[in-house]
Formats: sequence, structure tokens, C-alpha cells
Amino acid sequence: MVSNPATPTAAPVAVVPGVSQELAQDRARRLSRLGYDLHLFVPSRKEQPIAATETVRFHLTDTSQPVQLDFKEQPDHLKSLTVNGKPTAIDFRQEHLVLPPASLQTGPNEVKIEFTAGNQSLNRNEDFLYTLLVPDRARTVFPVFDQPNLKASFQLTLTMSPEWQALANGPLLDSTTTATSKTLRFAPSDTISTYLFSFAAGKFERVARTLGGREMQFLHRETDQDKVRLSLDPIFQIHADALQFLEQYTAIPYPFRKFDFVALPDFQYGGMEHVGAIDYKASTLFLDEGATQDQKIARSNLIAHETAHMWFGDLVTMQWFNDVWMKEVFANFMADKITQVAVANSNYDLKFVIDHYPAAYGVDRTTGANPIRQDLENLKDAGSLYGNIIYHKAPIMMRQLERLMGEEPFRQGLQEYLRKYSFGNATWPDLIQILDERTPADLRAWNQVWVNQPGRPIFDYQLQTKDGSSTEVVITQQAEDKSDRLWPQLFEVLLVYPDGRTKEMTVNMNQRQVVLPQAEGKVAPAFMLFNSTGLGYGVFPIDKQLTSNLSRLQNPLARAAAYVNLYENMLVGRSLSPRQLLEMYRRALPQEKEELNLKLLTGQLTDMYWKLLKPAERLALAPTLEKELWQAMQQNPAANSKKLLFKAYQSVALTKDAQTRLYQIWDQQQAPAGVKLTEDDYTALALALAVRDYPAATPILLRQLTRIQNPDRKKRMEFLMPALSPDVQTRDAFFASLSEEKNREKEAWVTSALAYLHHPLRAATSEKYLPQSLALLEEIQQTGDIFFPASWLQATLGSYQTPTAARTVRDFLAAHPNYNPKLRAKLLQAADDVFRAEKLVL
Repeated sequence: MVSNPATPTAAPVAVVPGVSQELAQDRARRLSRLGYDLHLFVPSRKEQPIAATETVRFHLTDTSQPVQLDFKEQPDHLKSLTVNGKPTAIDFRQEHLVLPPASLQTGPNEVKIEFTAGNQSLNRNEDFLYTLLVPDRARTVFPVFDQPNLKASFQLTLTMSPEWQALANGPLLDSTTTATSKTLRFAPSDTISTYLFSFAAGKFERVARTLGGREMQFLHRETDQDKVRLSLDPIFQIHADALQFLEQYTAIPYPFRKFDFVALPDFQYGGMEHVGAIDYKASTLFLDEGATQDQKIARSNLIAHETAHMWFGDLVTMQWFNDVWMKEVFANFMADKITQVAVANSNYDLKFVIDHYPAAYGVDRTTGANPIRQDLENLKDAGSLYGNIIYHKAPIMMRQLERLMGEEPFRQGLQEYLRKYSFGNATWPDLIQILDERTPADLRAWNQVWVNQPGRPIFDYQLQTKDGSSTEVVITQQAEDKSDRLWPQLFEVLLVYPDGRTKEMTVNMNQRQVVLPQAEGKVAPAFMLFNSTGLGYGVFPIDKQLTSNLSRLQNPLARAAAYVNLYENMLVGRSLSPRQLLEMYRRALPQEKEELNLKLLTGQLTDMYWKLLKPAERLALAPTLEKELWQAMQQNPAANSKKLLFKAYQSVALTKDAQTRLYQIWDQQQAPAGVKLTEDDYTALALALAVRDYPAATPILLRQLTRIQNPDRKKRMEFLMPALSPDVQTRDAFFASLSEEKNREKEAWVTSALAYLHHPLRAATSEKYLPQSLALLEEIQQTGDIFFPASWLQATLGSYQTPTAARTVRDFLAAHPNYNPKLRAKLLQAADDVFRAEKLVL
């Protein structure tokens, strides 16, 4: 029965672009029991529009105000509107379809809409498409209540080309095929948030397997049969292992109706946790015979991460996207635990340090650092919350929290949280309240500095000795920004004595100054390593004797902690200059046998080489460094380590001899002895030669293009070629083309192209692109996916070391004093290396 609109009790919520927090709260108060029936008619050509119909059902408790449906498209996309059986005039403004109170009723409501689907987040290609709707992109495709705490069931119908396959959140109900089309009708999905609605459709291969009593279906487009043969078994098995682990850890069986996944070429993220239809970047899943142990661990981690989201994020979802970090931290945290038991020789603690610490410090050391938990007024800005603090500092914080509480009380707290809020929404304070009851520690105070504020501490120490014996070690903590904050944490200090004995002591750094007493009369240590197990957070001091005793550290984890400490101290101007650290790392290269450490070491070394040496210094060092890397590669017995050293050699090659050697390897497709190079590696080698303007660079790229068999990878190569042209005008025209949104659709291609366009060897002709690159940033945030603004900036600014580049950034910020604060922070994060180069490149 239609009711009369109630007497207004408050002013209507303002109709503004995006999804304001005020609108979200109002709708959460008034709306419930949501469901969407969506039918999309996908034409065979991607240029043609997608016609659609939709029925939206919801219960309404208050009809005194209009109801706003979110739709970020042009008005002409809306064709007709029927509300509760009556045709209704379309009131569309500020990205909202406004339903008038007179058409609404208390209780159940039904809204039918004919429209043209929006293209922004449909990721349309010639022969496939897929949705990617996090955080607020569902509204760019169809009218929807696009907020995480209005969960709904989605029933999807797709009409498409008859040879296409498709996968969606719900199981397939039935299929009807004609000569020109196929219609797939999917069952209603589980109750999910709008950002988790998903489908993929197109020319895919379908593989189905049953493991642990559960059928899983997998769609992919991989044409390399060796990759398919080597990868399918691990892909399915890792999923099965992850599901088993999570069911045991959470004490909750897999909570949804089905569990399928899709591999997508050049997917914007590593993966996306859509219920019943997980998306993955194909290149991470499909590995070949040349895959390193690190790549295999990364694949396991990625699959475990997305599987963990089924419980952390999908079963229990954040109330609002200010807590988006919660689902990511738990997915990473659980993925690390799963990989520890699922992958042989995964070196869990070592992998944790190398994966998380450099990435977290890379943001937290900058003036644009953000806290883990951030404020969010409007969902249209939610994409800017994502970044390395969420993905890498938060897992470090979580391990500190688990250590503070103890593993079992922490696990019991998580189980209670998942049970209490299953199929609903919760906040970080909700979880903290549950955990706080299980520990004597003051988690609210602890939470304030670790979660609600950015930055990191800097530690220092004094070793008190008397007559050659140590009496005590005094450790102090100071916030990097000189504030009075204190990060309570536990970490270890390793004492190495002259006779080779070691002693590892745990520091409870819950005060500004902590004293580690040493037994009277004990011989003073030869040197100390701070944060030796890698679990503390901050800039730890360097013992002067460490630099000449690094090889005495037998534990690979201790060496990794040392490399991280050395690099961070160098960047803040403490202990070592870039040139001194580079010399130290050159000595360490032939001695380091641990593959993961070699990855860290070569990454830091090549970064210093390109970013923190003057061009003349680089040229002078190149012949010697090339020789050292080649010799280290030849002498290292491990195939994976050989490949890492070869990649470092490829990165630093500047001399004619080195480039000729690389050309011959590429030309003859004859890898160095013991190194396995694949088609992707030879493509990267061709691109490396081209950016060096190696003679006949253009024919090299054209020849490599003919070698690539996979059509998706071939298209990527074609896109990159103008960015690598030896002709400046061709590169200029390519950069100018990026001002058009349609040329930025393949974001992974764009950021790869930008990295070559702004390579240090091209800096003289590419620095002129910087002002326009910064001017495009706001548009890129609005039109691109969540990681694109940061990756655009990093690929653009990441390699510059000139004062003029730094000045361009400062001038831009000065000219835009009211710039979006979250984008300003992203810019300061990306420009940090440029600013540090001003001080360190002397």
C-alpha cells in the first residue's frame, strides 16, 4: 500500500557528486533488504553501447525525503524509469537518479530502469570484458546504492556473443543460445557489498577441478601451453590449501555458495576478491620454467590473500571505506601465515621483512606519509586511501599486535569478530574492543600512534663499557618528525662477540629510553645488530663495526634486517653515504647466497646506481660494476640467483661491451649458462636495449614483436613501442596522447610506458613532460582505478635527480594551495626520492 509522505523531520540530504558520508548514513538508516536484477546486452564490438535493464528492490522506513541512486554517467544514458509500477519522470543531477517521495512507500519498493551501461569500469576489449568496481565504481556501470554497508543480492543476466564464456558472483542457472547471441542467466548472488559485484565475459578457456570436495572453475586466456601445463596444478592446489587453512584458523566453513576465479591479461591489481569470481593478473598465476622461488612464493601469497578476503572483507565488511585497510591487512596477514605452511622453503620471516618493510618505509619516511586509518568524507575519494601503508605497514602493525597479545588470544578475538559480524559490517574500533578484552595492554593508547597517526621512530643507542667489558646498552626512541610520540614495540638486538659467540636480547621499547643491562665483567661485543629478527619498526642505528663484519651474520634474516637498516640510514643521511653503501653492497654481492636477500640487495643497489649517483659517476662506475655482476652471476650456483644477478646486469648496463653482450643474448636467444630466459624476459631485454638507443633499436622491437605469440602480450608491445622510439618527436606525440582518457585504459601498459619514457637515460628530453603529468593527476584519479594515481606519479617522478625536477613539483604545489590533500600526499610520496637526491647527490 502506498503511504503519504511523512512530515519532513530534517532537511533532505544534499545532492552532491560522489557518495557523501551524510548520504551513506541516511540511506543505511532508511533502506534494507536490497536486491538488484540486472540484464546487460553486450554487443560484439566494444565501440557499441551496452543496453541494460535493471530492477532495484528495497525496503524503506522513511518516505519524508527523496531516495538517491548513484549513477556516474551522462543524463542521456537513462532511458526510462518506473517506480512501484508507475512511470516516473527522470530527475538526474550531480551523479544521482533522485526518486521523489511521492513515488515511494514504506515497506517494499520496486524501481525499474532502462539505461545504457557506463563504460568506465567495464574494461572492454575486442574479445573480452570484466568489471572492477572497488571502491565506488559500481555506480559508473549501473544505478546503485554504492556503499559497503548496503549489502544486496545481485541476479545477473548477460546476452552476448555465442562463442563467449562468462563467470559471475552467482552460479549459472541456465543458458539460451541462438545463431547470433547467447543469454546466460545467473542465480542470485550471496548478499554482498556493491564493490564485490563482478562478472567477466569473453573468449576464455574454462577449466574445472574438484579439490577437497569443492568444485572450482577457472577462466583464462593463456596460450603458452608450457605455462598452462606447469601452472594449473599449483593454481588449484594453492586455492584448496588456503581454503583449508582459513576454515581451521577462523573456525568458520567457507561462507559462500561457490568459489571460482578468472585470470585477466594486464589486470590493474594483483587480484580482486569478488565473491564466487575472484579476478587475478594472469602473469602472476601463469609461471614458466624460469620462475624464481620468489615468483612462486608471490603467487602463493596472492592466491592466499584473495582467498583470505572471503572471510576478511567479504563475510565481514567495513562500515565505510575509511576502514578499507582492515580487509587488506587481514588478507596480507593471513596470506603470510598460509604461505608459511603451504610453500616449502618459503622463509616466512625473511619474506615478511623483504616484502613489507622497504615498501612501508618508502611512504612513511616522506612528508606525504599517511596514517593506516584515514578520514573519508566522500566515497569518490576512497581510491586515494590505498597504498603501501595499508598493504605493508599495517601487516607489520598486526604482527606487533599479535606479539603483544599472544597468538591464541589474538586468534580467539578474530574468531569472535567474524562470528559476531558475519554477513554484516564492522569498524576497526569494534575489533579493538573485542581484542582489548583479551589483553592487559592498553590497546586504545597503542592504537592511537600505530594506526591513527603516520610516521616512524628513529632509534639511537649508547654502549657503556668499562675496561673492555660492557656494562649496559641504553636505547632511545625519537619520532622522525621530532614530535613527542612513542611507538611501543618489541624487537631484538643481536650481540656478536669477538670469539664468534652471539646473544640475542628482546627489547620491550615501551618507554622513550630503555636500558639493557649486561653482566659485569662480560667482554664487550665486537658489534651489534639492531632489530635482528626484523619485526621492529623504525630507523635502527648502525654499529660502526657492522659494515666490515656483515659476512659474519650467519642468519639470512639478520642480514636482511641489516640491509634494510643500512639503506634507511643512508637515505636519512646517517652513518653512510650512497657511494659508501654502494661499495659495501658490491663486496656483499658475491657472498650473499640467499635468493630473497639477493633480490633485496640488487634492488637497492640498482636504485642507488640510477637515483643517487651523478651521471658522470655512474658512467665511471659502470665498467667495474658490470664486470662484478657478471662474475657474481657466473660464480653463483643457484639458477634463480643467477637470474637475479643477470637482471641487475641488464639494469645497469651502460658500456658498449655490456650492451653488445645483451644484444647477442637477445639476438641469438641464447641465455648465459645456468640462466633460464623466457619470452617475457627477451621482451624486457629488447625494451632495455631500445631505451639505451642501441643501434637498430626499432628493428629490435619489431623483431621481438614477431616473436610474441600471445595476442594480449603482442598488443602490449605495440602500445609500448612509441614510448621507446629513438625519435624524440614520436615520444612527444605518445606522451601527448595520454591526455585522452581512451589512451589510458590499459593502466598497466601506461605505467610501463611512462617508466621507459622517464628512464634516467631519457631524462634530458622527458623532464619537459612533468608539468603536464602533474596537471593530469586529478583527472586520472577520477577516471582511473585506485592504484593508478600513485603508479602514474611513481613512474613519472621515480627516476629524476635534478634540482629542476624537484622545483617543478614544488612550483606545482605552491600554485595549488588548496589541492586535494590526499593527492597532494601521493605527490609528496612519489617525489621523495627527487627531494632526497638534492641532499645526497653531491
